[in-house]
Amino acid sequence: MYGGRALNLGFTQHDSKAAVTRNRERFLAKLVPDHESPGPLVTLRQVHSDIVHRVDREPEQTLTGNGAITDAPGLLLAIQTADCLPVLLVDVERRAVGAFHAGWRGTAQRIVEKGVGEMQRWFGSRARDLKAAIGPGIHGCCYEVGEEVREQFESQFEYGGSLFREVKDSDPVREKYPSLFLSARSPGHSRPTIRLFLDLVEANRRQLLDSAVLGKNIERLPLCTSCRSDLLFSYRKEKGVTGRLMGVVGIAQGIRA
Repeated sequence: MYGGRALNLGFTQHDSKAAVTRNRERFLAKLVPDHESPGPLVTLRQVHSDIVHRVDREPEQTLTGNGAITDAPGLLLAIQTADCLPVLLVDVERRAVGAFHAGWRGTAQRIVEKGVGEMQRWFGSRARDLKAAIGPGIHGCCYEVGEEVREQFESQFEYGGSLFREVKDSDPVREKYPSLFLSARSPGHSRPTIRLFLDLVEANRRQLLDSAVLGKNIERLPLCTSCRSDLLFSYRKEKGVTGRLMGVVGIAQGIRA
C-alpha cells in the first residue's frame, strides 16, 4: 500500500509478497467472469527490448522479454507498468491476443510493430481485425527526456521529430531586459534551457497505424500516470518508491480458434 492506495500488482521491494498476491487475486476475480476460475497469469521479466514470446502454456520459468502473444484459451498475458505503456492487442477473428510493454526504448525498437508482425506470422492475424488498447502511462505533458532520445526516434521514424515538444525554461532577467541579450550575453547569463517532452502514446499509435491497424480500432486511455499519481502508480513522480499497474488480456476458456 502506498499513501493509502491499495492494489499494487507488482512484486517490488516496497510491498510484501503476501499483500501483492492478495491484490492479484482480487484483481483477477474482477477480471474473469464469475463462472470461470482465473487461468495462469503469465508475466515477464520485462527488459526494454523488442523480444516477443509466443506462449501456448504456462511457462515453467519466467520469460525475459517485452511482449507475449497467445491463441491458447485460459492464459492471461500480463504487462506491469508504472509510467511505461501497456499495449494490448486482440484479434477478434483468429481468437488471438498480445500484450506489450512500451517504454521509450521498446518503442524506439518498434515493439508494437513487431508484436503485430508476430501475431500475423503465428496466427494469421490480419491487421484490420486487430483491436488495440493503449493503457495508462506517462503522457507528453510530463514525459521529459534527453536529446539523445529525440536523436534515436528521428533516426528510426520519418515522423520522429513530431513526437517531441520543446519547452524553454523562463529566465526572468531575459524577459525583463531582452535588449541585454540581443548581441551578447552578460557574464553569468546563459541561453534558455530547452526541455524535451516525448508523446509516447502517439508514438505507439503511429506504429499501430503503420502496421495497418485501423484508427477506429485503437483505444487510448486518457490518464497520465504522472499527473494522476493520486490514482495511478508513477515511477518518475514517486521517485521509484511505487507499485505496479497491470494490463491483462486473454481468451475466455472454452473458446477456441
